[in-house]
Amino acid sequence: MKATTGKQPFALTRNRLLTIIALAAFAVLAIIANSFFDAFILRVFNMCAIYIVLALSLNLLNGFTGLFSLGHAGFMAVGAYVCALLTMTPELKEMNYFLVPIVPWLRNITIPFLPAILIAGMASAFVGFLIGAPVLRLRDDYLAIATLGFGEIIRVLITNAQPITNGAQGLKGLPRYATTFSVWVAAGLVTLFMVLLMRSSYGRAMKAVRDDELAAEAMGINVFRVKVTSFTVSSFLAGVGGALLGHMITTIDPKMFTFMLTFNILLIVVLGGIGSISGSVISAIVVTILMEALRFLDEPMNLIFFKTEGLPGLRMVVFSILLMVMVIYRQRGLMGNKEFSWDMLQGLFVKKGRKGGDHV
Repeated sequence: MKATTGKQPFALTRNRLLTIIALAAFAVLAIIANSFFDAFILRVFNMCAIYIVLALSLNLLNGFTGLFSLGHAGFMAVGAYVCALLTMTPELKEMNYFLVPIVPWLRNITIPFLPAILIAGMASAFVGFLIGAPVLRLRDDYLAIATLGFGEIIRVLITNAQPITNGAQGLKGLPRYATTFSVWVAAGLVTLFMVLLMRSSYGRAMKAVRDDELAAEAMGINVFRVKVTSFTVSSFLAGVGGALLGHMITTIDPKMFTFMLTFNILLIVVLGGIGSISGSVISAIVVTILMEALRFLDEPMNLIFFKTEGLPGLRMVVFSILLMVMVIYRQRGLMGNKEFSWDMLQGLFVKKGRKGGDHV
């Protein structure tokens, strides 16, 4: 008993030390990337951080609360447009709104990026609350269809509100505030927030609602309030992710925020593991890199035995097949509902070592 008690503090100290070393190594990698990577690779590197934010925001709904939502792109659009309109200078707004003038109360508003992105997140959260209050009385497929419809409604409203959003022309020349530092700090803060939330009593209430609503209600949990809160927080994080995306690519338009964007995020969540924070983080990085690495599939290819014409969309076909294979052979995703730990990694290597030793 004494030996076991002595091992636990040692393992805890070792795990904390390994975590600090890993974070320091990643900080060094981020500095090197920002200084020496070319523009394309740096953009992919930063896109990984944005997709981490978006994947965790959707996993909060689908994985931890059990709500199947497909309207995530709509909340991203709200965050992206609100943050863009708050950070653009009057001169930049005048250049963009050449067909229809911008409304007077938005013409001269320009605030720093940090308060703008927080306001953008709160605007998305407010829209999420307005949508979630009536919609969350539905369940399963009906909820998915309703949220998908509201996501499209938001996109259509943005397209037609030309004096506010510049309509189908979109907004161009946004300040590039989403730097390597800002996007990865945002990803780290959102990941830390999710870890703390899931360890809290409110996170356990979300998991209880996911597992059995009737049992959770019998235990005194206000199921509807938990659902609405989860939907609102998820919308806030989606708005932050949309704002970061807009200020990284420096241009936004309604065509960016279609259902395909929601599908990409859902793909990351499913492949990583529904209900796993570390699974979403790992999957966001892997999928984002693969999406760019496989972009050659959409272009004409000159192979040894035959040539292929350009097949736009072939890359997404490959990812759809990957999703089908994952669902068939590993239904719970890469991590399932488990979280990464150094003990898990050590156990994985120990098992491989034992298998190799037995074989010999």
